[in-house]
Amino acid sequence: MGQVFDLAIIGGGINGCGIARDAAGRGNSVFLCEMNDLASGTSSWSTKLVHGGLRYLEYYEFHLVREALIEREILWRIAPHIIHPVRFVLPHHAGLRPAWLLRLGLFLYDHIGGRKLLPSTRSVDLARDSVGKPLSPGRYRKGFEYSDCVVDDARLVILTARDAADRGADIRTRTRAVETRQSDGLWRITVEDTLSRERSTIAARILVNAGGPWVEQVLTLGAGVNTRARVRLVQGSHIVVRKLYDHDRAYIFQNSDGRIVFAIPYRDDFTLIGTTDRDYEGDPAKVKASSEEIAYLCASVSEYLAKPVKPQDVVWSYAGVRPLYDDGASEAKAATREYAFELDAPGGAPLLSVYGGKITTYRRLAEEALEKLSPYLKGTKAREGWTAKAALPGGDMEVSAVAALTANLLRSYPFLTEGHAKRLALAYGTRAAKMLGTAKTTTDLGREFGATLTEREVCYLISDEWACTVEDVIWRRSKLGLRMSAADIAELESWFAERTEAGRPREAEARP
Repeated sequence: MGQVFDLAIIGGGINGCGIARDAAGRGNSVFLCEMNDLASGTSSWSTKLVHGGLRYLEYYEFHLVREALIEREILWRIAPHIIHPVRFVLPHHAGLRPAWLLRLGLFLYDHIGGRKLLPSTRSVDLARDSVGKPLSPGRYRKGFEYSDCVVDDARLVILTARDAADRGADIRTRTRAVETRQSDGLWRITVEDTLSRERSTIAARILVNAGGPWVEQVLTLGAGVNTRARVRLVQGSHIVVRKLYDHDRAYIFQNSDGRIVFAIPYRDDFTLIGTTDRDYEGDPAKVKASSEEIAYLCASVSEYLAKPVKPQDVVWSYAGVRPLYDDGASEAKAATREYAFELDAPGGAPLLSVYGGKITTYRRLAEEALEKLSPYLKGTKAREGWTAKAALPGGDMEVSAVAALTANLLRSYPFLTEGHAKRLALAYGTRAAKMLGTAKTTTDLGREFGATLTEREVCYLISDEWACTVEDVIWRRSKLGLRMSAADIAELESWFAERTEAGRPREAEARP
């Protein structure tokens, strides 16, 4: 209770971490608590896109699309190791949207967002171009190819939190807020370590509720606020199958129900397919891809592909709940992806609640949040807009430099395989060398658990990226769970068990 933070944030998803980073970079003292792992909620269950949202043009969401398109290249520049451009192929389905409407939408998509680095749209003859080969023969002759970006969504959150911590923010994972109350013009937030069950209380001048799907529950902890805004929970499910085709383009497929489904190259050997949109009721922590959703996604892409995708082809499925701002839209697919804020000061101390948003616009959301809080904060004007220029950890390089970074790693650490070096470059960027340290041989990296995951890397994830469990390592900080065998995972679980105290790895004892 000695320190009084300028800002206390509840929620360690992309919005909470984005606000923490921006506020800390402007000189504010920041405390953030997350009841589980960073990005363990909505932020790691996305379609892995940094994009404008082409389909939102149909709902006249021009402001949202424009803002997202501007952010697309900003985010690519500050995190080129985890964000990469991809060309998307949109086949024209004769029975659905007319070709002229698609072309008009893509013209707007190319021009309303200040595109500078990404190539523009082109028309494609699917009967002649290689991108038409995976499609049903003779069925789709005309298409369009446009640009967007893909992202490692969970790593985006973790690196944003890492940068916030490097700038002084106190980031606490596995720490649940159990009570919020006001006293002497300050917020008193009681938090509980979910592993040790120890409780403590911190004080802050401002409270930010970035609880995502739990934003309304956070308000019941004692804040004394009668919120007017409502959150609409929309389930989005995805499937991953073995690689469906050889080229590097993604597809966007139109469905007869008005929705679209993506098929995106994923982790070299896989294809990611998603997403669904349906309203969700229940505990957001228990959401799972249903058999009906999996069948829907398989049928949607099979409508276009020469070789059908079947539910038994699925090697991994996941689902998340999007906490959208409830604008009263009749269908989940039409619910806005815009974000909204509610600012209250029930006892004199301000509380800002965040509703909605999407990964692509998280940085702007953070800026707007601090603009709303500026009358209460000392450092909101200092370095305003800085997050658009400052690289995220490991991202201090040109957008095209990943291949060169891989080559540098191979020169500095010749015992690495090319695949291992490329994976580290894509995950850690220029910080890969920090993780590898002074290693001279593979032995120096400690035990290998499979799929190039080594003891040295796991220890780095524990010490620098808040990893506490096997799931944290193989599904959020990497997707090596797709490649590791059951025996590999069991060995890693055993390693964690040997080095764990009160549920947390003893990092100092874990180092090889």
